[in-house]
Order: sequence, then structure tokens, then C-alpha cells
Amino acid sequence: MGPLLAVLGRSHARYIGVGILVLGIGSLLFATPHYLAGPYRGGQQTENICQSAANTSSTRSVSCAGSSVQTELEPYSGVYLTIFLVAQLLHGAGAAPFYTLGVTYLDENVSKKMSSVYLGIYYTMAIIGPALGYVVGGELLKIYTDFFTVDSSTIGLTPDSNVWIGAWWIGFLAAAVICFIIAVPVLAFPAALPGSEELAKDRVSEAHEKSTRSSTAGTGEAFSKIRELPRALTELLGNPAFFMLNLAGASEGLLIAGFAAFLPKLIENQFSVSASSAALLMGLVTVPAGGGGTFLGGYLIKRFNLPCSGILKFCLLATAACIVFTLCFALNCPNLDFAGLTVPYHNTTKKVALSLENVCNSGCGCSKSQFDPICGVDGITYYSPCHAGCYRETPINDAKLYTDCSCIHAPAMNLTIGEIGDVLSYEAINTTCTSTCSYLWLFIVLAFCNMFMTFLCTMPALSSTLRVVRDDQRSFALGIQWIKVRILGTIPAPMVFGALIDDTCILWNETCEGRGACLVYDNYYMSRYMLALAFIGKAASLLFFFLAWWTYVPPSGRGIDQNSRQQTTATLMLSDTSQEAQIDSTTIS
Repeated sequence: MGPLLAVLGRSHARYIGVGILVLGIGSLLFATPHYLAGPYRGGQQTENICQSAANTSSTRSVSCAGSSVQTELEPYSGVYLTIFLVAQLLHGAGAAPFYTLGVTYLDENVSKKMSSVYLGIYYTMAIIGPALGYVVGGELLKIYTDFFTVDSSTIGLTPDSNVWIGAWWIGFLAAAVICFIIAVPVLAFPAALPGSEELAKDRVSEAHEKSTRSSTAGTGEAFSKIRELPRALTELLGNPAFFMLNLAGASEGLLIAGFAAFLPKLIENQFSVSASSAALLMGLVTVPAGGGGTFLGGYLIKRFNLPCSGILKFCLLATAACIVFTLCFALNCPNLDFAGLTVPYHNTTKKVALSLENVCNSGCGCSKSQFDPICGVDGITYYSPCHAGCYRETPINDAKLYTDCSCIHAPAMNLTIGEIGDVLSYEAINTTCTSTCSYLWLFIVLAFCNMFMTFLCTMPALSSTLRVVRDDQRSFALGIQWIKVRILGTIPAPMVFGALIDDTCILWNETCEGRGACLVYDNYYMSRYMLALAFIGKAASLLFFFLAWWTYVPPSGRGIDQNSRQQTTATLMLSDTSQEAQIDSTTIS
């Protein structure tokens, strides 16, 4: 959509305003499944504890055909998925003008020297926004999704429970309201701000030499019609510096989109923190690193008044430094002790293959469809209270305590309840076992440096893209670049990262519809896969930035600044005047 709007329209602000409205509609639509679905009561199932053999056949025999829950939810799951996909489609369509028409609209209405600063602020906001989304979203996940109708404490659920679902939908409603408010003034902006014509006269092109030579008179109308698209596309693809910058943007987009989606999952599984805490840490890292790096990159270009070749060298240095910090993904924590999966049950010899079934829970009739992990006092995680052989469940406030667990061979722990000081003994609790790994903050520091250096060259890369093409090509060039970045980078990123992360799964949730979500990952292979992706992606970016600098041919006289340009122009005018005077005097004589 971006390239087409760049060719068809002159009023960039109008298309941007329409995009904001479409974005708001998509956000509003994305939150609708929360209202269409019934209240979520994840902790209000039947007690998932060990039962006697006499009751096993009647209470635990679950077939897919006879499951009322499956029959009730199955007709609506496809509808919800369709709503999410359509909403995401509207999100993509609405955001398309921001990074094509929005960038050129800013660049056309400010001076060349200040363009990088304004664009740096613009992209800094684009980084701070998602980062704040992680922070605010992480806090919202601590609120129960149906807090209006259901009290989570009455069903024994806490944010640390694996079946907890937070209020994910509030952020999308807030985003929709903000979009509808912002769209009104943006739609009122003119096609060109006052003073833009004078700025256009003072602008000097730094386009690739071949593109400059190929331009002829009347290039202002070269790309204003649909029939000119093939020639415009051919000329842009024939610009080697622009082509390599596109590939560099694709490799960077692959990493940014992939880690934006899966880095919280990496933090959550590697360091055994809750989903809300992982999102909060992600936001705390992204705000200063992404926002600060983007703004600083734009400021440095303006501060040192770097030419296009200097900007490309800057991108090379920043990317080379970033490769060093990819070693943060080499840090991995050992897997949590999971009974029957990573460690054997207490009464099982190591020679026997690991299995969730054991003699201590063989008479309990446990079902794998009810994943409700608990942490035993022995520091081992169990698939469910039933798999731990627990016969008694005691709800206490917003938690559940389990006793009489035949698979747990450790002294019971005591818990003081209320102001009265009642003491309860328990052998397991429905929370996730904590990890003894101490690499979390080291990882956060290295990830911060990695993200800072990544976004430090974001603005320089954008500025170099705007400079290696002619002024009349910029909107179309950014549209073509974003198409390449989407097709080669951000679109396949979730599929590539997701496939590799799924390959590290060691325990899947088996449902009546087939294999469901992954329940437990292998930390070692997850860290190695992420390290390989980060290193290969950054090495590819370094290569493409180098090729862009190597193939870039600046036009004649590009390196002089505005003052030198004015002095040179005045000197040439005086030289021409003196030559004309000599010719006139010769003619007279």
C-alpha cells in the first residue's frame, strides 16, 4: 500500500490520518473476542488431585467425543482466530503509511541538516511505544482477564499460575481510543507545510551517481502515474547502494521482529520468571536502549554533518560492535527439575526411561490434558497435583496447598495464615519453582547493549536510504524498501523463530484436536538457536552495509557543505563575469 499511495497521492497527511483510523478499527476489532467469549474460569475445574482406584474410572475417563468443554469451545475457536487475523491485517494496512509517507512528509518539511534529528525523534517514539506496551501490558497481565465478573482469589488463581490469563484486551481498547483522537488533527494537516518550497530549493542531492546521470529534465513528473511504476522500479533496483541497504534492513528487520515476539518467552523460560515479569523486563530494556539509540543515531548525523558515505561507515562500525554483544544469548540456565521429564521420580532408578507415569501415581488416573504444574517442597516441578500423588487440596486465599503427596519425599513446610497465626503444613503449592540461575541481570545488561547498538544505526540507515535516491523517488523508494523488509524480514521472522523454538520443546500439550502448545522447553538448545540467529543476522547486516558503502558512487561535488557551496557558486559567477568582460573587451578592440 505504501508505494501505491506514494505514487497516487500528493496529500501525505490525509493518507496518514486514514491509516490511523484503520489502525484504531483494527485495535478495536482485536479486543472483541474477549466480549464474545464467556468468562474465563481457568482454576474452577474439578480437583486435579489423586483419587482412589474406585473413583478413577468414573471421574477421570475423558474422551474427546464426550468432553462438554471441547464441544462447547470448538465451534468458536475458528471464529476467534479469523477475528484476530482480520484485525492484524487492518493493523498492517493502517501502519503502512507511517514509515513511507510519514518519513518523507517530515523530510520534505524540515531542513536537510535537521532532518535526521526530526526523524530520530519520530523513530524514537516508534520504539518507545512498543516498549511502553511491554511495560503497561506486563502490568495489565497481573489483572485477571474477567476482573469485572470473577474474583480470581475465589478460584485459587494467581499471576504465577500457569493457567492464569491477564487482562490482555485493555491495551487494545486504549489504543483504539487514542488512534481515533489523534486521527482528527492529522487529517487537518496540509499537503505541504509553510516554508517547504524554500527548503526544497536549498536541498542538494546525494543520490547514487548512476541514478543522477539517468535523470533527465522533467523528473518531477516521472513517478506521478501508475504507468511509470515499472521504469521507476527498474531504476531503483539498478541502484546497488539502495539494493544493499534494503537487504541490510531485511536482516535487521528479521532480528528485531523475531526477538520482539520471542525474547519475553526466552526470558520467561530461561530464568523462570512469570510472563508479566518477562514483559516488564523487556519494556525496561527497550525504552532506554531502543529509544535512546534511535535518537542518538539521528543526533550524531546532525552533530557531525556526516555525508552519505560517512553514514554508511557509521552503520558498519555500529553493526560490528553489535556482533560482540550477541554473546548474551550464549548464557543459558539449566532446566528446572521436572519430575518424569528432566529428572526421575524419587523412587525411580536412572536406568529406567523418564516418564510422567510412575508407581507413586499409577493408581491416581491422571490425565495429561490437565496441565497444572505445582512446585514441591523438594524443589521439583510436577505436571499436576495428580502426577505428584497428592490426595488433599487446601485453598488458601489466592493459592492452593497440597498435602499427602506420595511422590514427594521431603519434610513438609509450614505456612502462617492470617493475623491469628494459624500454621498449615504443605508439601506442594500451585506456583512455579524458582530458578537458582544468577545470569538474569548479566543477560539484561548485555541485551541492553545489543539493542542499543542495533537501534543506533537505525536512523543512519534510513538517512542513507533517503540520500542514495533522487528526491522525486524517496516516497516510492521507502515503499519498495518496506516491501522488501516485510517479505524478507518481518513476515518470515515469527515463522523462523517459532519453528526453531518449537524444535527445543521437550513436552507438548496433547489435546483432542492434536498437539497443542509447548509446555516445557530445553534451555540449552533454545539459547544456542537464538545465538545462531542473532550472529548470522548481524553478520549478514554487516556484509550488506559494507557492500552498500563499497558500491555507492557519490555525485560530483557532494562532499562540500552549504557555506562552501555558496562560496563556490559566487566564485564561479565572478569568474564567468570576468570572462564575459574579457570577451567583450576583445570584441571591442
